[in-house]
Amino acid sequence: MNERDSEAVAALLRDKGYSIVSDESYADIILLNTCSVREQAEQKAIGKAGYITARKRRNPNLVVGIMGCMAQNKGDALVDKLPDLDLIVGTQKFHRVPDHLDHVIASLNGLGPKPDTIVDIEEEKDSQNTIRSHQADQNQVSAFVSIMQGCNMKCSYCIVPKTRGSERARPMNEIVDEIKELADKGTKEVTLLGQIVNQYAVREFPFVDKKSPFVQLLEKVNAIDGIERIRFTSPHPVGFKDDLIECYDRLPKLCEYLHFPMQSGSNQILKAMRRPYSIEKFCEIIQKLRAIKPDIYISTDIIVGFPGETEADFEATRSVFESLQFDMAYIFKYSVRPDTSAEPLGDPISKELKESRNQTLLNILSASSLARNQSLIGTNQEVLLESPAKRGEGVFVGRTRGYRKVIVPANDRLMGELVTVKITEATTSTLTGELIIAD
Repeated sequence: MNERDSEAVAALLRDKGYSIVSDESYADIILLNTCSVREQAEQKAIGKAGYITARKRRNPNLVVGIMGCMAQNKGDALVDKLPDLDLIVGTQKFHRVPDHLDHVIASLNGLGPKPDTIVDIEEEKDSQNTIRSHQADQNQVSAFVSIMQGCNMKCSYCIVPKTRGSERARPMNEIVDEIKELADKGTKEVTLLGQIVNQYAVREFPFVDKKSPFVQLLEKVNAIDGIERIRFTSPHPVGFKDDLIECYDRLPKLCEYLHFPMQSGSNQILKAMRRPYSIEKFCEIIQKLRAIKPDIYISTDIIVGFPGETEADFEATRSVFESLQFDMAYIFKYSVRPDTSAEPLGDPISKELKESRNQTLLNILSASSLARNQSLIGTNQEVLLESPAKRGEGVFVGRTRGYRKVIVPANDRLMGELVTVKITEATTSTLTGELIIAD
């Protein structure tokens, strides 16, 4: 989601005549788009911003801004910590960045008074409709498409409702038009983005033939000529009904890959996290998916060390995690987030114990991911070639429908194309193969 927001701001700036440079040392303006989901992400962003503003003290004409969730979360407090910032822009004001920069640059050129740090973090009606710009001069093989903003869930560990606001959906026809434009420019794959993507427009649009608005949207995207693959992230077990499960069987462009956050395998911890489902319900959804699409790839999110997590709770997580054999996972060590309902619980579980539990799950994941990848050796896989690889000329990176990364030698003209690749090698995270040339 942050990547998509950054793309949209970059596109808006290009439309205003700005050029994007590949090295920050050449930049006249540096904007940091930030995350607040974990404390570590904020600390990294503050450290980076401090390094850049130190450069600004040597070069007063350098313009520095912070955008995104940390800007929304900390607001004026960032000015106290980093007084040399020119701009602080919250999650509902990305589209205002070009105008704010105009004011800052005008003052640097003597065309207006030197403004104090611009802080723009207020809510804005219909801001969900502003994240739609793509860089017109770049052929995006795969593109992110934001379909909604915000979250109405109240997970006790999560700061997102504070930083992203409540759920707001974009009109379905505008999303479809955006994807048609992408397809006309050569985009083959789209990933639909929402904080809880399968809750898209459940309060704004009606169900039709017992199909949720999100399923209706998937059907419309599936019908767009030129789009070959559809992905989405991240769904929630709440609202993951049979109408969505059945899409994996009847919509050919919907890739057999799902990122499905579990968070814990203990019902006690799920309840404390205010995750409104049982681990049995979570497993039931996966069982239904695998029944209709046996080769589906599933990744997840796990938090270890949530306050009150006992050895029995962690053992429940470990057991479920191992039995479900996830293909990939983001495993996080709990950190306290301000203004969440879990904040008063503190952080009672030691860093060492959280690290141990984290490593236990990583070991399980490594084994299951390697086994799944090794099972693909000798098979032919459909791969969308996305970009040149870092390992040498004439080598490209692509993805299978199951979102496995593939390295393959290929010709430049095949970039952005779907090709057949025979898998010859496998590691935990990467497949290597050779092109199968059709007769």
